[in-house]
Amino acid sequence: MEELRIDKWLWCARLFKTRTLAADACKGGKVKINETSVKPSRDVKIGEQIQVQLGQLHKVVEVKSIPKNRVSPKQVIDVYTDLTPEEEYERIEFIHAYKVEYRDRGAGRPTKKDRRVIDKLKMDI
Repeated sequence: MEELRIDKWLWCARLFKTRTLAADACKGGKVKINETSVKPSRDVKIGEQIQVQLGQLHKVVEVKSIPKNRVSPKQVIDVYTDLTPEEEYERIEFIHAYKVEYRDRGAGRPTKKDRRVIDKLKMDI
């Protein structure tokens, strides 16, 4: 097997949790091969570079193999080579480290105690 649909490959390579999420990312223009947005049905070949936007992370990978089934997390290194620059990971880590006022969606307004903690964190920065 030398070719596989991009949505299935992304799922097999564990870049997305479900194949539906991978297909939706392709439809939304978040998956590119050679700087060109691709449809979920496009075939992936060994040696191609794929750019994937995972949230705020822009990941670049090179296809090493075409798996028949979803691989285990330990076998991911056999499926693709991660070409993402280290600066990209540092940028994401920085964003998460200093995201002080982030609240989960649906968490509601902060309580008085939460507000005091937020204010204290702001004073320390």
